[in-house]
Amino acid sequence: MSFTCEKGAVTGTRGVAVTNHPLASAAAMEMFAAGGNAFDATVSALFALTVVEPMMVGIFGGGASVIHLANGETHVYDGLATAPSSTRPDSYTPIADVWPDYMETKGRENRVGPRAIAVPGNLIAWCEMAERHGRLPLKQLLGPAIRHAEEGFILSPYLATCIQEISPDLLLDPAIAGIFVPGGVPLKAGDRLVQTDYARTLRAIAEGGAGALLEGQLGEYLRAFLEQSGTWVSEEDIRNYRVIRREPVRGTYRGHEIIGPPPPCSGGVQAVQVLNLLEPSNVGAGGFGTEATLHRLIEALKIAAADRLAVTADPDFIDVPTDRLISKAYADERRGDIDPDRARQQVARILTNESANTTHVTIADHEGNVVTSTQTINSLFGARVIIPGTGIIPNNYMYLFDPHPGRALSLAPGKRITSGITALIVKRGGKVAFALGLPGAHRIPASATQGVINLIDHGMSLQEAVEAPRIFTWGQEVEIEDSIPQPVRDALAAKGHRIAPVAHVAGGMGAIRFLDNGVMEGAACWRADGVPMAAGGGPARADTSFWPDPRRGKIY
Repeated sequence: MSFTCEKGAVTGTRGVAVTNHPLASAAAMEMFAAGGNAFDATVSALFALTVVEPMMVGIFGGGASVIHLANGETHVYDGLATAPSSTRPDSYTPIADVWPDYMETKGRENRVGPRAIAVPGNLIAWCEMAERHGRLPLKQLLGPAIRHAEEGFILSPYLATCIQEISPDLLLDPAIAGIFVPGGVPLKAGDRLVQTDYARTLRAIAEGGAGALLEGQLGEYLRAFLEQSGTWVSEEDIRNYRVIRREPVRGTYRGHEIIGPPPPCSGGVQAVQVLNLLEPSNVGAGGFGTEATLHRLIEALKIAAADRLAVTADPDFIDVPTDRLISKAYADERRGDIDPDRARQQVARILTNESANTTHVTIADHEGNVVTSTQTINSLFGARVIIPGTGIIPNNYMYLFDPHPGRALSLAPGKRITSGITALIVKRGGKVAFALGLPGAHRIPASATQGVINLIDHGMSLQEAVEAPRIFTWGQEVEIEDSIPQPVRDALAAKGHRIAPVAHVAGGMGAIRFLDNGVMEGAACWRADGVPMAAGGGPARADTSFWPDPRRGKIY
């Protein structure tokens, strides 16, 4: 099948930044222009996104970053949120033991309001990444974010739609309603959003780092909230939080090395598992978007989904069989479960309320540093409250824990939340070939894997790879984007698949491809406000000056 791309790619030799907002991409480019590297650009972009995508990401959230250093090393920064020390498996009262209300609790306490907040990791993770790998001062990295919070920026239709969608919950908290639903009327596209309190918070962090959260006036505001709001989170929880540097999951696919985040993120394992299942098939010859290609992909996604329960856990609490799940031998075992002619039921034992409301950045510099990072406060506007006086919108990550005791995802003090984050770096011949990622909760692994297949099997351009129509399944119905032709859907239905047409699967993918001549290409897709930006050029040739060269030779 064919399709038309809605956006265009960019190329550069000095640095490329792909984020889901133009002002965040511009912040990254500002750091490149100031002499910073990919880590400086990433941290600056993420702080800017907390201002311009406040519904998606914040310093009181969590996330994971897969990084490739210029020296060839790869690491994963795990800044995922954790359960507060005061919580127990029965901290919430579930209202049902079956779906669709299995994860819901009395009074929506795990979803909306102070009791929905988990211990955040973002601020500490970003500051640690900047200190360890960046070269610019934190104050400079926060400059764009402070400027946009203080002076304001124009709302896009995307942000305005998110505000409108969730305004009934925002109105429950006067502090957050006063900013996004002033006078009871949601902000609309074209309005200017100013966040004065948050600008002051960012200035404190610029001067004092992550520790500023508990110091001075900012610390007083935060302590008052922790002590008076009824949240489970304590000052001690925030002080004791630690970022974990993990070894990534690694697999291979058609001569490429696939590198992704390990548990408690499930995406790296799922991506490798699906690719292992497909590898013996000639996916490219089957064609993109054909009934045969999609049927095999759907069945592989079902198998990965059925195994996801074993992956979706904090490895400090649950024994996760990662090595077995990503092995070629295990794929050989499971491949027999795929019938080329009929849909088969692969039971998906997934219990998750992970939100699709996330953001992602993919950023690289000319030195060889690459960052692919997915960050979130979980649901739209997180817990849908603001910490008074700070402008901080906290996460509602407690919604990801099973409120029923005795389950793999049940609450436990210090337990990390689980996530479908699938930030991927792909190498070929020892060199980075491309990096990509996207928001979209449990739909992330399937979508990121399709991005890999688009590039390796279907030979798409980078822009085509991120914008190409997608599918998704957990093992029940199959979500298929509207742009996939009706005859293909009908053929899949004839094989026994339950087809559910959707406008889009997951969010805006951002990708960078690395060409042999040193040029980097960046692309963002239509499913978000994503904008790629690139830097070329560089300093003047050595010893060049404005005046005639003093070392000029003899005049002839």
